Amino acid sequence: MPKTSTPLFRRLRGRAAGLVVAGTALALAAPVPATAVTAQARAASPDPVSVMTYTAKERREALAYWTTARIKAVGKSVDLGPTGPKAKPYKGAALKTVGRLFFVNSRGADTWCTATAVKSANRSAVMTAAHCVRLGSSPGNTNTTMVFVPGYNKGEKPYGVFAVRSAATPRTWENDSVNDVSALVVDADKKGRKLTDVVGGRPIAFDRAVGGTVTALGYSATRPQLGEELLRCVGRTKREHGTQMIPCDLTGGASGGPWLADFDATTGKGKGVLVSVNASLDSLTPTKMYGEVLRTTAKKVYDRAQRG
Repeated sequence: MPKTSTPLFRRLRGRAAGLVVAGTALALAAPVPATAVTAQARAASPDPVSVMTYTAKERREALAYWTTARIKAVGKSVDLGPTGPKAKPYKGAALKTVGRLFFVNSRGADTWCTATAVKSANRSAVMTAAHCVRLGSSPGNTNTTMVFVPGYNKGEKPYGVFAVRSAATPRTWENDSVNDVSALVVDADKKGRKLTDVVGGRPIAFDRAVGGTVTALGYSATRPQLGEELLRCVGRTKREHGTQMIPCDLTGGASGGPWLADFDATTGKGKGVLVSVNASLDSLTPTKMYGEVLRTTAKKVYDRAQRG
């Protein structure tokens, strides 16, 4: 894939910014306060979860599509500037559960987000942001050719590549850009092994009180890493804009990355409970990262995936 040389386009809604690169999208969506849910969302389908599935043929094609050369090219296709002072390379014990989520976006461009393998009944569930799956408020604009590479680091794929079989998002995201969280189901690997049998799975906490210290992780498209290395921010969560916030300057490519509580960012030890995912930034020069508080809607999305 050729380098993307076109300028960056950013959109603002209130204080928050989404980042979109022309050609290659590395979106961090703008947060919408919970009070902004419209009558359209309230009148939506009684099923609060929307599920998108990929055929066996599409999944085989996705695995064939994401070659080592293509992955290398997509990392070089965009540069969102220098890595900020709050984002540090993660140097603790290997995080098998966190990886890059590669896909072709709704405009036909190669790109990526970050995602996390989580404990689930089917041993195959992955959490990320809804905007890594589909555009908000635009039901027809969905992403394709999606694979998850757990433990990705500088070109290495130590635990293999898993094709995404289905993606669940809140109906409120599909219609109104509210509740930016998604749960994916991935196929077994080519040896027939389920995802969490290979890499383990992070526990998830729903309705966890805001206010504790978390580590946010992601494959930010900032230099010198350009998505090749996992970065992290550490901060104490606060309520803001109907979501939760930590001081952080991770940017595009880190979307969907986990917020881990009870986790030592230096050693990689601790429970590492997933309490949110990277969803949005506060400005063009970010100082804050926002993530949803995982409540009833997020639990329904997760439950739909873990039964898939």
